[in-house]
Amino acid sequence: MSQPPKTTAATKATAPQTENSATTVTKETTAAPKTPAKPAVRKPAAPKAAAAATTPTEAASATAPKKPLPRKPAAPKAATAASTTSAGAVKTSSVKPKEPAMSNTPAVRRVAILGGNRIPFARSNGAYFNASNSDMLTAALNGLIERFNLQGKRLGEVVAGAVLKHSRDFNMTRECVLSTTLSAQTPATDLQQACGTGLQSAFTVANKIALGQIDVGIAGGVDTTSDAPISFGDGLRKAMLEANNAKKNSDYVKALKKLDFKKLLDAPKNGEPRTGLSMGDHAAITALEWGITREAQDELTAASHKNMAAAYDRGFFDDLITPFLTLTRDNNLRPGSTVEKLATLKPVFGKGESATMTAGNSTPLTDGASVVLLASEEWAKANGHEVLAYLTFSETAAVDFIGKEGPKEGLLMAPAYAVPRMLARAGITLQDFDFYEIHEAFASQVLATLKAWEDPTFCKERLGLSKPLGSIDRSKLNVNGSSLAAGHPFAATGGRILATAAKILNQNGKGRALISICAAGGQGVVAIVEKP
Repeated sequence: MSQPPKTTAATKATAPQTENSATTVTKETTAAPKTPAKPAVRKPAAPKAAAAATTPTEAASATAPKKPLPRKPAAPKAATAASTTSAGAVKTSSVKPKEPAMSNTPAVRRVAILGGNRIPFARSNGAYFNASNSDMLTAALNGLIERFNLQGKRLGEVVAGAVLKHSRDFNMTRECVLSTTLSAQTPATDLQQACGTGLQSAFTVANKIALGQIDVGIAGGVDTTSDAPISFGDGLRKAMLEANNAKKNSDYVKALKKLDFKKLLDAPKNGEPRTGLSMGDHAAITALEWGITREAQDELTAASHKNMAAAYDRGFFDDLITPFLTLTRDNNLRPGSTVEKLATLKPVFGKGESATMTAGNSTPLTDGASVVLLASEEWAKANGHEVLAYLTFSETAAVDFIGKEGPKEGLLMAPAYAVPRMLARAGITLQDFDFYEIHEAFASQVLATLKAWEDPTFCKERLGLSKPLGSIDRSKLNVNGSSLAAGHPFAATGGRILATAAKILNQNGKGRALISICAAGGQGVVAIVEKP
């Protein structure tokens, strides 16, 4: 999704004008010499030059008449055309066929962000206790459809996902689309990459727009821990399968006696499958390694609440949020949060005196949904929509947090690796941004990432850089608050941040924003949003 190269005079002649146009092959007409037929032998005359060759192969064969073999014409040569002289010698012609052109290959297009919508985020087991993933995603979609007058329109695609899904959520995004006023001919795809789901969905839609496969699409995500899927455990499942196959009553009873009531249910685990540690436990290890203090974490947390409360008060979120059920604002937001109040909370992650992570400087379990409208510039103009900004670069990275190939890296440190790779492709530095939107899974995670970019040893040994990326201007970080204030419904965070970044740039008039999101499994998803 990088910016398309500038069109030069040489490329203008062959560049297709629209996404559906194909490169036209130039037709050639070349006169071929006639070979006189001998009267004693009844053979067909050499073919005359074609009036209008329709393919490169036909153009070549038109200039290369050959003596036909009985009942089997000779195959034309691709590289050169040949003619036969009266002496029987073969003379090579200098006429070469044109290379066949690939059809329907448009230039890369810029991907415009037109706006977004979400429902207020809610703490788990609260306002959205009875709402499903489908309920929330449909509500977010309907708000976007109404705001951009998309009723009855067929879009290129809707891509969204959820981290925690019930079996009933089969084909979830498509079913949600069918529950909206979008045309039933709008296709949809489910996608999941833990906390990176929302942003990764945007990459999927953006790439199709950039390649001219679609003109407009919606990306997003949804998650609820209030309605987390709870399935039958192996203890019940295996016993029931054995009982179902029983031939006699006695075998049926024996199977049921094997029931282990401790294994009747299988609830989602709050931990990494390969370590058994929760994300907070992993973050606590990283905080200790990087020497992130409790005070620094609480300061970042207080700033997040303060900035988001101020953004609500000045109406920043008015065209980014649709009220849902009883909420009009994120109910995790604490406008009166201060460092002093946060300092009274007890640590919940880490051990002993070194524990610094509390329920205040960590995101709570949250329910919510968000979506973003992406399109080509042509579609936006044709439908009367303002372009807020452009999604120009993206990168996805992963780290070895289990020590499979060497030293372990922190579970949530992948963005520290993804950003420098993306910056190298974009040809810019970490300081070339007007705004930084860094997902606040934990205050310690944000601070550890920033500290890593400033560290010469980390940048040299882990990132392979000759010098540190350096520091950022903290006044440009999460200027409208982020996850510590809003909450973090896993798959919905990407859409919230992307829509926020685009609107910030649009209000600013121009600029560049960096988006960074850490994800479970040791992964990171980052992007650049720009407004020229």
